[in-house]
Amino acid sequence: MSGPIGAALRRLVATPTAAATTLLCLALLWWGLVPIVDWAIVKATWSGEGREACRQDGACWVFIRARLGQFLYGMYPEAERWRPDLAALLLALAVAALAWPHTLDKGKIALGVLLLYPPVALWLLAGGFGLTVVETRDWGGVLLTSFMAVFGGLIAFPLGILLALGRQSKLPVIRLLSVVFIEFWRGVPIIAVIFLASLLLPLILPGGLNVDKVVRALVGLALVIAAYMAEAIRGGLQALPKGQYEAGEALGLGYWQKTALIVLPQALRISVPALVNEFIALVKNTTLVLIVSLFDVLGIVHAALADPKWVGLTMEAYAFAGAVFWFACFGLSMWSQRLEARLARERRH
Repeated sequence: MSGPIGAALRRLVATPTAAATTLLCLALLWWGLVPIVDWAIVKATWSGEGREACRQDGACWVFIRARLGQFLYGMYPEAERWRPDLAALLLALAVAALAWPHTLDKGKIALGVLLLYPPVALWLLAGGFGLTVVETRDWGGVLLTSFMAVFGGLIAFPLGILLALGRQSKLPVIRLLSVVFIEFWRGVPIIAVIFLASLLLPLILPGGLNVDKVVRALVGLALVIAAYMAEAIRGGLQALPKGQYEAGEALGLGYWQKTALIVLPQALRISVPALVNEFIALVKNTTLVLIVSLFDVLGIVHAALADPKWVGLTMEAYAFAGAVFWFACFGLSMWSQRLEARLARERRH
């Protein structure tokens, strides 16, 4: 047999060991996947008005359908939900423009996104200046998870770059401060950082000065992720040959010119896999804000299970939450692979 199917079969059953391994994998898939598909799709209940419409031997997706608005937006007012939708659309358009291979001036677009998107998104989500004010205590679900992940990344990434450069600095004071910062935040559990930032910070601040609870948790999470990103970027900096630094000096470039034009672009290209891994960790670590009573996707799902009408539907609830995080992390992983392939092609040319 020729063609892709024949090539695949030859790889799967080329030797007795390969054939046995293939059969074992198929058996494990059949053993694990078939019951899940049977429960989640074949015997599942997709429509109805309440729990009484659900079958006992299948998933009750009526629960997810009934609570979908809460899972997506938390307690955000229904009449104002177009605002987080618009913020998400603007972010998607910006990412699409940066990902499109034929887009011109990507550097300017990226700079514009970094400078303009955060204030616009905050205005849309929080309100003011002509929009109804929505308190952060009403944020929840996918909305809060996305906010923590996106804005945490926007804080952590540039801070991580500065820390990585500081740790490589020839100035002893700058290098020492960077090392202390990185090692301190990497050595403290994230859940403890969020807890302390949310509960102890108000005791330290001067009287009358209050910082929103979401902002406190966001900053604590971003500081930890920035320390990990700094180490990923430092690995990229160390992987560069010394000739790149010497070439910049030979051209008469100053430190910041050499770093911005020669060193940092190459170091970031090398660090892409590690940086995406930290972004994925950031997305998953947003669930830790539940400890300070902020209801992200996982928190809002857990709270919904306390409703007497839906008690016992734990599998459906956590399957939905798991699917949200899996699609987000899988999307980042696929984007990372495409970015690596494109950068490799550009480097060859």
